[in-house]
Amino acid sequence: MLESKDSENQGMAENIQQSWLTRITPMREAVDHALAEYLDGIVDCPQRLTDALQYSVLSAGKRLRPILVLLACEACGGEWRTALPGGCAVEFVHVYSLIHDDLPAMDNDDLRRGIPTSHKKFDEATAILAGDSLQMLAMEVLSHQLPAGVALKCCQVLSVAAGRSRLVGGQVDDLAAEGRWGEEARGALALDPLAYLKSIHRRKTGALIVASLEIGATIGGASRAQLDCLTLFGHNIGLAFQIVDDCLDEESTSDQLGKNTHKDGGLGKLTYPGLLGLKESRQMAEQLVSDAIDAIAVLGERKGSLVKLARFVVDRSN
Repeated sequence: MLESKDSENQGMAENIQQSWLTRITPMREAVDHALAEYLDGIVDCPQRLTDALQYSVLSAGKRLRPILVLLACEACGGEWRTALPGGCAVEFVHVYSLIHDDLPAMDNDDLRRGIPTSHKKFDEATAILAGDSLQMLAMEVLSHQLPAGVALKCCQVLSVAAGRSRLVGGQVDDLAAEGRWGEEARGALALDPLAYLKSIHRRKTGALIVASLEIGATIGGASRAQLDCLTLFGHNIGLAFQIVDDCLDEESTSDQLGKNTHKDGGLGKLTYPGLLGLKESRQMAEQLVSDAIDAIAVLGERKGSLVKLARFVVDRSN
């Protein structure tokens, strides 16, 4: 009976994933096309830098964050294609963060999305400069492609999400938890390691996911209630996404994920499975997704695609 139930649950998860992939395929294709167009249109840029930008941005990725931008716009009554500049800007910032995160001074990874990381393909200097360029390209796209008032708000949201109090600050505390700077983080870690870990990932991973939803909602002309519910949705799925990432790192191979696995424990990194075990970590992710779905009830019938996305976050295999 247990095997039958497990098989049934697996079948449901696969159906949800397939339904989700079918729904977002046109969006993903549009995002890929827009990203390529922006990078093809770059002028006054050294060829080596252009090559590095195209290499990192146009490699196969889930495009989760730009798709969140498009879905949030649509959920608030907008036409999702009008949010493509916002989606591309978020993806540029996301890729910048991956390039820098992979550097020897950070996580020292040599594989990303199934191919060598930027500093392995080129060198560290080129990788750093490519990441720097992507941050500014994101702001350039928002400011040039959206109406002035909308562009200003989106630039504010994205710059805060990517900055010292969110993404970058989360990365600093993640490195501190490894003991990079002696005992700097040990007090907070000893007091409540789970709270410390959540704080890291609400900033390092979750902030850009929340920003994606807020940017899409802004472009779609969201009401205050719509914006608030999407922000809460983002907080929950952002944390769920990271928990599942940690679980997949324990459960999967490098070939399956397209990146190095089983490294975090060796680096002394805090992870959810390391603190809670795989079963409890998965349960926490499920609860967060349930809370996320409850948060967007105000969207009514327009919430359907976001519900599928939330289920995809916990049911995905890579």
